[in-house]
Amino acid sequence: MFICFPFSRKRIQKDNITFHPNNTVSYREYRERVRRRHHPQHVGPGKTRCFPSTRSHSPFLMNLSSFIHKPARVLQGAAVMMENMPFAVRLMISATFKTFKEGPFLTKTVGELMWGYDSGLVDFLNKYLPGMLPSSGKFGLFADFNNSNTGLFTINTGKDDIGKVHKVDSWNGLTKLPYWKTPQCNMINGTAGQMWPPFMTKESTLPFYSPDACRSMELVYQRPGEMKGIPLYRYVAPKTLFANGTDYAPNEGFCPCRQSGLLNVSSCRHNSPVFISHPHFFNADPVLLDYVNGLSPSEDKHGLFIDIHPETGVPLNVSIRLQLNLYMKKVSAITETGKISEVVMPMIWFEESGYIDGPILTTFHTNLVILPAVMEYMQYGFIALGLATILIASLVYHKRSKRDGDAAPAGNRSTTPEDQDPLLQDDTD
Repeated sequence: MFICFPFSRKRIQKDNITFHPNNTVSYREYRERVRRRHHPQHVGPGKTRCFPSTRSHSPFLMNLSSFIHKPARVLQGAAVMMENMPFAVRLMISATFKTFKEGPFLTKTVGELMWGYDSGLVDFLNKYLPGMLPSSGKFGLFADFNNSNTGLFTINTGKDDIGKVHKVDSWNGLTKLPYWKTPQCNMINGTAGQMWPPFMTKESTLPFYSPDACRSMELVYQRPGEMKGIPLYRYVAPKTLFANGTDYAPNEGFCPCRQSGLLNVSSCRHNSPVFISHPHFFNADPVLLDYVNGLSPSEDKHGLFIDIHPETGVPLNVSIRLQLNLYMKKVSAITETGKISEVVMPMIWFEESGYIDGPILTTFHTNLVILPAVMEYMQYGFIALGLATILIASLVYHKRSKRDGDAAPAGNRSTTPEDQDPLLQDDTD
């Protein structure tokens, strides 16, 4: 089963903002998470974390001081990474694990697992095998994400072409990535994921680059909708997003792959056997559900979506849900792996959500819904007024023409030749 808790709100701030002559702007986006010590009565936009648990009942909410029993990520990950090392090296690694009393599972508080805990093994590996682990201090699932930045983004301002607004020009000075096997998979496509070009249609897609996933992704149109009177288009992840190369050939560059629904991010995560998926393996190969109890994927709870105002390209409501998984297996000579079956084990899944609210939403609704509607009605009113003016003018003109026509016979006298005197007369007798 999964145990869940709302743990933080995320503050985002752009810094080092620099405009360039080629209509681009560079910045770094810093992320700061405000931790929640206890579960509040109301949970607003922010983050929710869910951990797999050995408990047998339904998912429940907990706080940062609650203890949970989980696979030891350092040990299990290191064991898989050392699988192809010489037998003697694996024996030495196993002896090291025993020295630091590391087992295949560990019991820690939620706060320690999230924000880091002291580990003699981690300190040893960082000292003698530098670069093996992503963290040089306390080891936690998100220890390095807090107070971090997403890299140096350079995006288009859209000044010369509104269709390019917010599209990524480069990331950390790169126009393509070094992680994957094909040029297509290494492309940096779309925007930075915070807005898109305006005037979107149902055929439009939402491409964006995600530094956390180390790749570009693309969402597709699902349905129209409405949020507090504002029209929107909902975009969702297609089933092919995390499909393997067998089921979807363009994803071959992201391999080595396992079942569809898993993205292997080891190439950008220090070769650690880590996979990204949708929570509860939603939209993944059903065989993955057979290895873990308590999974029940559904689109409403585990699908990600972005609601966009199509005329401006501005997100109104966002819910990004992803799951972090660890590939585990028995490795010979490393006895701490025991008799673990080969499995992709969910470590944690999270939801990052947000929506426009308050004065911003009111301004948005006024400027983009009420005023356009008023202007539309006004244009029809002006058209009606113009037609009425033309009709009235026509009637007045017709009436005046008829009156003038009736007055003409009475005002004109008819004369005959006998009644007319010549202008000049002869005086001859």
